[in-house]
Amino acid sequence: MTINRAIPLIAVFLTLVACGGPKVVEPEADRTPVEPTTTQTAPAPTQPTLSAEEQRELALRQLLGQRTLYFDYDRSEIRSEFIDIIEAHARNLVSNPSQRILLEGHCDERGSREYNIGLGERRAHAVRRAMLLQGVGTDQISTISYGEERPANTGHNESAWARNRRVEIIYR
Repeated sequence: MTINRAIPLIAVFLTLVACGGPKVVEPEADRTPVEPTTTQTAPAPTQPTLSAEEQRELALRQLLGQRTLYFDYDRSEIRSEFIDIIEAHARNLVSNPSQRILLEGHCDERGSREYNIGLGERRAHAVRRAMLLQGVGTDQISTISYGEERPANTGHNESAWARNRRVEIIYR
């Protein structure tokens, strides 16, 4: 046999081998359904349950972390949203009689320097009075007013001014 005749036979043979021959189809009734495999995952770890005392302690620490109280424009009345913060700091001071704080009164840039010093002082004294009513000793609280001199935000719009109308509680 010559090579020219063998090449077509080899090509046919390779084609038949590659195709694999006729396919056999199984009837549907013979197939059994296979359940999908599932992987077991470990249950998510749960947070430890805090006791009532631990929950109160956590809430107190969160309130003590807040040390800036904000005021409305040209006002020195304490807003209701800050009452819990003041009470938490007062309880902390009553529990720690050697602890001292400074209440810094601040204003926005509107108004005269003299007026803003007075307004910052009224704001600091309002917070002081609220703490004294909670039993804090007078020797534990000092106040100072910086008026508009130490802005928290140097912008010249309502958003900036709102951040500057404040009393800061400084532990010493």
